[in-house]
Amino acid sequence: MTSDLPRTEEEAAAELARLAEMIAHHNRLYHADDAPEISDAEFDALMRRNNAIEAEFPGLVRSDSPSRKVGAAPTGHLSKVAHARPMFSLDNGFSDTDVVDFLGRVRRFLNLPPDTPVALTAEPKIDGLSCSLRYEQGRLVQALTRGDGRIGEDVTANVRTIADIPQEIPGAPDIFEVRGEVYMAKSDFAELNARLLAEAEESGKEARQFANPRNAAAGSLRQKDAAVTASRPLRFLAWGWGEVTSLPGETQSEVIAAIRAMRFPVSDLFVGPVDLDAALAQYKKIEAQRADLPFDIDGVVYKVDRLDWQTRLGFVGRAPRWGLAHKFPAERAQTTLNDIEIQVGRTGKLTPVAKLEPVTVGGVVVRNATLHNADEIARLGVRPGDRIVLQRAGDVIPQIVENLTRDEERPAFAFPDHCPRCGSEAVAEEGEVDVRCTGGLICPAQRLERLKHFVSRGALDIEGLGEKTLVELLDLGWITEPADIFRLAPHREELLGREGWQEKSVDALLAAIEAKRAPDAARLLFGLGIRHIGAITARDLLKRYTTLPAIRTLAEEIIALRDATPRDRRERAEAPRAPRQGDHRAYRGRECRRRRRARAGRFLPRAAQCGAVGGSAGRSLAPDFIVETRASEVSGMTLVFTGSLESLSRDEAKAQAESLGARVAGSVSAKTNLVIAGPGAGSKLKKAAELGIRVISEEDWAKIFAKAE
Repeated sequence: MTSDLPRTEEEAAAELARLAEMIAHHNRLYHADDAPEISDAEFDALMRRNNAIEAEFPGLVRSDSPSRKVGAAPTGHLSKVAHARPMFSLDNGFSDTDVVDFLGRVRRFLNLPPDTPVALTAEPKIDGLSCSLRYEQGRLVQALTRGDGRIGEDVTANVRTIADIPQEIPGAPDIFEVRGEVYMAKSDFAELNARLLAEAEESGKEARQFANPRNAAAGSLRQKDAAVTASRPLRFLAWGWGEVTSLPGETQSEVIAAIRAMRFPVSDLFVGPVDLDAALAQYKKIEAQRADLPFDIDGVVYKVDRLDWQTRLGFVGRAPRWGLAHKFPAERAQTTLNDIEIQVGRTGKLTPVAKLEPVTVGGVVVRNATLHNADEIARLGVRPGDRIVLQRAGDVIPQIVENLTRDEERPAFAFPDHCPRCGSEAVAEEGEVDVRCTGGLICPAQRLERLKHFVSRGALDIEGLGEKTLVELLDLGWITEPADIFRLAPHREELLGREGWQEKSVDALLAAIEAKRAPDAARLLFGLGIRHIGAITARDLLKRYTTLPAIRTLAEEIIALRDATPRDRRERAEAPRAPRQGDHRAYRGRECRRRRRARAGRFLPRAAQCGAVGGSAGRSLAPDFIVETRASEVSGMTLVFTGSLESLSRDEAKAQAESLGARVAGSVSAKTNLVIAGPGAGSKLKKAAELGIRVISEEDWAKIFAKAE
């Protein structure tokens, strides 16, 4: 067993459950929504992890295991149809050694003597949308997307608009299904995006452009209106077949040649039959031509040429034993780093973004690349003006992998210690590399990003509340937090008087908001934007605790555990069961607190058992989910924490202040009532002295908080 795999069946079962849900989620985004959140490489890593655990614990393979599925079950407006023969996908290889191992598995399965040659075919792996075309009596009668491999979407009317696909194939068998890839050429993709942008500018609407040719092809093919598909430059390349009454050949290469003769486009880079060395040589040839090909590819597909051997080899799980996709490493290019821009995200994270001299990588023009954090900038030693090497990880996410001019004499990049949007202090918590703005919702960037997240598709999915509208409502002061969205109805007449708003659009927006007053609980919890509480964790929490009030109780327990002293924990362990002599009311108060803290002490093992939430998520859940105010000497005040806090995190300090009815600001001003200063306090402490604002220590703050309990 490798060291990074689970050590027990319980751990393995829990991780397989998480992986099944994560992979299904990303499959839906890629295959059904044409909106992937992660790169191909990241998805492949999840699949490899799942397969490795299943290999180590074969008795735990789930009925919904990703290794048994292909793609995602189709959703949406298109009708669903079962494939006559399943449309499975291929296993992946990432090195020449993986290809050698693949051929070894073929030989062992067929029990072939060592000197028996195994002929292969090799062809480019087109990055498009797989489609199965069914011909009966030589006429096209049906076209289906891959879907989940067993059930696809009916796109027949849309496919008929693609010029590459013949409507009739004379002399074909009675039933003949041709399978291949619907794609969009790189040049056509660029022209389509330019046209969409021009149309949006002309109409005054927000532009919708596709991220890459694959998304453009998928989105265009899956249109409800075939006329829209007809206006899109879609192409087709054949690579196989499905149900047939007879085959025009006994090998893969013979049938592909027959399909080409039927006037279906087939890649000019298809070769076969060839031996292993020639197949690997074709891989290198295709890789060298990759940037100049008219379409995007992400590897080379090998198939055993003899069809009788393919039949014997059959399938394992979701993939044929007779085929392999040999993936390419990420493509690289050189360019100049013009600037480093700091962006502020929903949780306050300061993310450095490299602004690049535009360069084409893998057929896509790249202008920006994330630098992740201050540590990554230091590791690469990058500064504006550097010459860098760029790659698209998994052919999706641009990343800088090398700095070619780091030895040049120039000052290092200074990562900001204050938020560029609101001026609040920016700090990294102990044990973390990310620097975050401490301003919370007083920071305009965080406020906007949290609202965008709240109304997004994965959260409440409120139609009509795009970024442009949210910015307008924020500028008007009508919304500052998610709850304000549900208070917009009284502003109807004012909104009607604003430019660009009409009665129909205003009423549609208000109706969309009204429809979300009783949302799915998991979506609402996710939409709150609590750090570490993603969509999957939110669903896990609701599965375990059922309702939001129950999760509130959970958060209260976390707070109780957080606030418990070592003495509290000792008392909890003693757990007296009988009332003590003396004042019963005093005892009752102590006992209630003791029981509350004891319950909190049981939180972590209980959460671990349900697999719902870890320590990071729990610590984030408590201050963000609970707003419990107690009267205190700081109620109604504006506080500022500065310097290095030693006994609590800034999130905890903020939660404590808010629970006492105080407001926490990120910078000192004339409106500040109190400053709590830890070691290393600098400019804020100086400004507090200039303004005559009271300053106390972290120890003094602890006394104020304790007194209010």
